[in-house]
Amino acid sequence: MSKQTTFKKEFTLGDRIIRRMGYGAMRITGRGIWGPPKDRDEALRVLKRAVALGVNFIDTADSYGPHVSEELIAEALYPYPPDLVIATKGGLLRTGPDQWPVDASPAHLKEALEGSLARLRLDQIELYQLHRIDPKVPAEKTFEFLQGIQEEGLVKHIGLSEVSVEDIKRAEEYFEVVSVQNMYSVDNRKWESVLKYCEETGKAFIPWYPLNAGNVDSMKKIEAVAKETDATPHQVALSWLLHHSPNILLIPGTSSVSHLEENIEAELIPLTPEQMKKLGSL
Repeated sequence: MSKQTTFKKEFTLGDRIIRRMGYGAMRITGRGIWGPPKDRDEALRVLKRAVALGVNFIDTADSYGPHVSEELIAEALYPYPPDLVIATKGGLLRTGPDQWPVDASPAHLKEALEGSLARLRLDQIELYQLHRIDPKVPAEKTFEFLQGIQEEGLVKHIGLSEVSVEDIKRAEEYFEVVSVQNMYSVDNRKWESVLKYCEETGKAFIPWYPLNAGNVDSMKKIEAVAKETDATPHQVALSWLLHHSPNILLIPGTSSVSHLEENIEAELIPLTPEQMKKLGSL
């Protein structure tokens, strides 16, 4: 068998060195990402354990709960370790479980940002991400608002989510985009062009939904590689992402300490060039 491939474990986001294996705090809420978690104590343990294991990038949003995720992060981790970067997002409303209407109007974003700052007990959000561009609001109005809050010092860096290369270029007429968070996985590469553009321009690419487990044919190939590496399919999917591009930051989410530890162990899963090629053909 061929020798194992290697990858860099860190990425420079703005002026901060980030471990590429991060944590996404969406799942520490209730069913449908609504309300408090079923096991609040376990949710707090997950956050503390993530930091204890060396995670220094946590992704959340005001809409997770809503508000619940940010509140739990502050309860578990404040005062924050100096190397911890907390990224949050604004631009969605919550009208019920699994319901996510978009509202990227300046008025809503102002309210969302003020709430996030208060809940996270911060004077400045290190990475503030626009959850969605709102088709009902002129994009320049949203971008002007984000430009303004950065100039005020309320946010340090700005990222976007579910955007095209054209969207990124348009936003950068107002501010530097340091990160993009789009749906992406080994078996769903709709946004490959965005990933490559981010890699070429030094931006972080943060994939969400890193394994499309509903794709039966793809899962068979992933499971075959998982068997070869003595890993789970999810670990293989995460490992492939780390190997695939050096600007990918992972934010696998969970409400279980054991699952968190399993996710982080994906950083240690070796993949050969043959396995990367097999997975790359999905």
